[in-house]
Amino acid sequence: MNGLRPPLILFTNDDGIDSPGLWATVKAFEGLGQLLVVAPEQQQSGMGRSMPRSSRGTIRPYQPPYRIANCTAYAADGTPAQTVQHGILELCDRQPDLVVSGTNYGENTGNGVTISGTVGAAIEGASLGCNAIAISQQTPFDLHLTHSDEVDFSAAAHFARKFGEWLIHHRVLPDDVDLLKIEVPWGATADTEWRMTRLSRRRVYWPTRPERISIDSEGQLGYRFNADPSQAEPDSDVYVLLHEKKVAVTPMSLDMSARTDLFRLRQILEGKRVYGRQS
Repeated sequence: MNGLRPPLILFTNDDGIDSPGLWATVKAFEGLGQLLVVAPEQQQSGMGRSMPRSSRGTIRPYQPPYRIANCTAYAADGTPAQTVQHGILELCDRQPDLVVSGTNYGENTGNGVTISGTVGAAIEGASLGCNAIAISQQTPFDLHLTHSDEVDFSAAAHFARKFGEWLIHHRVLPDDVDLLKIEVPWGATADTEWRMTRLSRRRVYWPTRPERISIDSEGQLGYRFNADPSQAEPDSDVYVLLHEKKVAVTPMSLDMSARTDLFRLRQILEGKRVYGRQS
């Protein structure tokens, strides 16, 4: 906390300011501190941590869909990562104690997480020195880009508060941990078991080829689920969430360097003979 002032918690998402997943999460933090919502004006799924110059950056006050004590909200024309920047640079009166991104419609697992605007926003918050979480709710595929009221976000909101509150009261994270990525299975409750996981190297959603008449006509890329979660690494987010149906909590690092022996790699790149197992 900042002195005697209540914690300042900044919320955003990639599904847009009107998303029920966002507001269920904000509501779960009621009473914990000063709540500031700065979320994209429009759907921004798949934006990663992008910073397009085409974003206008306009900001307008937004009325939450129901009463939430000590909550102020804004809609911004920009990507999720840009809304975090607008929030911290223009709308916060001090450094946020926590950045919360989500809850997202659809899981963000495996090596596709860099595509996710939900994760991208949390990475941006972490890169600016804030503790951050990205939280996603597994949903049926056809609900990913919706604001469907068929999704129960209560369990996701519970786990967001659980880990968010811990981060507020334990500001110094272990070495090489910059943010937490939390994935909640479909049908979870507050009593669903959670496990610490690592990021799977596997891809879960694969791109699909556009259908078009000619190469110069419009053709939008799509994606489809194509994975067997039971074959993923047993300690990974893909295995725990999609196979075991448990909450997957993955610590992530801003250091994207390969965890390898740099001296040995240099020898290989210089063409020197390296003894030991060769791949």
